[in-house]
Amino acid sequence: MIRMAAKSLFENAEKQNLQQAQPLAARMRPTRLDEFVGQQHFLGEGRLLRRLLVADRLGSVIFFGPPGSGKTTLARILANETRSRFRQLSAVTSGVKDLRQVLDDARDQLAADGQKTLLFVDEIHRFNKAQQDALLPDVEEGVVTLVGATTSNPFFAVNSALVSRSQIFQLEPLSPDDIKILLRRALTDSTRGLGRHTIHMADDALDYLAQVCDGDARRALAALEIGVLSSGAQPIEFTRHLAVESVQRKAVQYDADGDAHYDTSSALIKSIRGSDPDAALYWLARMLEGGEDIRFICRRLIILASEDIGNADPHALPLAVAAMQACEFIGLPECQLTLSQTVTYLACAPKSNAATTAISEARRDIRESRLLPVPRHLRDAHYGGAGKLGHGDGYQYSHDQASGVAAQDYLGVDRIYYRPVPRGFEAELAERLEQIRRQLKAGD
Repeated sequence: MIRMAAKSLFENAEKQNLQQAQPLAARMRPTRLDEFVGQQHFLGEGRLLRRLLVADRLGSVIFFGPPGSGKTTLARILANETRSRFRQLSAVTSGVKDLRQVLDDARDQLAADGQKTLLFVDEIHRFNKAQQDALLPDVEEGVVTLVGATTSNPFFAVNSALVSRSQIFQLEPLSPDDIKILLRRALTDSTRGLGRHTIHMADDALDYLAQVCDGDARRALAALEIGVLSSGAQPIEFTRHLAVESVQRKAVQYDADGDAHYDTSSALIKSIRGSDPDAALYWLARMLEGGEDIRFICRRLIILASEDIGNADPHALPLAVAAMQACEFIGLPECQLTLSQTVTYLACAPKSNAATTAISEARRDIRESRLLPVPRHLRDAHYGGAGKLGHGDGYQYSHDQASGVAAQDYLGVDRIYYRPVPRGFEAELAERLEQIRRQLKAGD
């Protein structure tokens, strides 16, 4: 009996030592669903994931979201809620052999005592096709409940067969209020957190940590722990200055080939199109801080100059082209000034997509309607036999007309593609075009 008591004592001591060695974020990881903070769009009362748990019908799921939003924590909680064994694999370090071993163990456990296994695969998008395919039979048969986690869009990065068999839940970055809940919890928890310390947390310090972590709970808790453990004096005055000193320079989450690239460039273009220079500058800065290819930004601005501004401001396109040339010539960091000038000009310019819709309509007619023959008087007449074919007969040279417009048919049918908008220079073009079209009609 004494030996068993001593063994239990040593086990408890080892457990405490291991727990104290863990970083604060790991120690404060919630173990119950009611402790979990954030993601109420699918975890709130009546929302899908909670309904699946209540109905005991949790199947395979894929959590898709940024670092520190709770993917791993939520997977562990799901295992507790469903009374399943929790097994974890990292797609970065695990091979097919490791995967098959876990699946075989899960099948044996299910057969032996009926207990299911929740298999959590971190960075599941890094599994190759063979590894993802190896999961399918056991996922379909219910041998394991698969919970995959990824920071990449699963509809692009994960095997479509696996995606079709899973519920996709997108986790959002935690809000500042959510982060504050976690920080206050860590400050008062004496067992797992920092409650054994006497800490006077300034409101502006708490606000700073909640804002600067970009919704990443791990990052906020790590900064809090650094600030507390690096302060020798008691009680600890946790000021904003201490908070700033405890936060590393943040690495902007930006994958040049992933969702951040496409989503941020989309936000930049839509902000310029929407005539909001301030929003456009923010998204431009986000791309620059993330290391986006300057040529890519320049290409997008040149396209936008024609697509969304067009003839409403004919200076937009040459300005965008000049910006591209200047950026090539001077490079970073100075070319950020050129990009800022260009983005703000394009955002403030009058907008028109008349040229864009015009060419789209014309090309659709080419694809879907009967091809129109070139009118005989417009055909090439610069070769010897052209006259015998009647090519060029009746053509009127526009420069011979007093108005510079010859009243003749240039298409053969009555179709209008270009419809100038009443904004910017295109408003002037609209008036001029109305007169031109009246003159052209006179030749019908």
